[in-house]
Amino acid sequence: MPVLPILGDLSRDWWTLALRGLAAVIFGVLAFFWPGLTLAVLIWLWGLFVLVDGVMAVIAGGRGHWWALLLFGLLAIAAGLIALFQPGLTALALLFVIAAWALVRGVLEIVAAVRLRRELNNEWLLVASGLLSVLLGVLLVMFPAAGVLSLVWLIGAYAIVVGILMLALAFRLRGVQRRLEPGLAT
Repeated sequence: MPVLPILGDLSRDWWTLALRGLAAVIFGVLAFFWPGLTLAVLIWLWGLFVLVDGVMAVIAGGRGHWWALLLFGLLAIAAGLIALFQPGLTALALLFVIAAWALVRGVLEIVAAVRLRRELNNEWLLVASGLLSVLLGVLLVMFPAAGVLSLVWLIGAYAIVVGILMLALAFRLRGVQRRLEPGLAT
């Protein structure tokens, strides 16, 4: 059976996938043990990214006389500086954006369920979903510190699961490599 060229390439570099998976697992574990530091680093990295993105947008907007890109760049620079010099404010703002999204979503789902109640069987599922979204929004507003901590833990759990999956795939690819190139002892 012929082997796809990409499979050969992937299997040859299985160890890079394993390193990425290991890094993800380590990041996830650290997020659970040091959630405050993890959040600070994430905000700092985002702040740097937005700052650089804003500077590049200002340069591009200034050269092309594109006022919208120039304005976006200036706003991005401001957001980046706020993130770097006021990380707590940035985390809180993100949390409140998520809370507002959950509240609006929940209310709209409940309204939709009420409007569709004559045409939709089990509209209570949409009502339940809406109520859960509203509850999430209210809890995030009432307990913002717990909300930010939960967000970091969720990211950490995601990183651990994805890292484990990447490691498993890497070792399967290692087996493929051994089948494709039996003379290698990698």
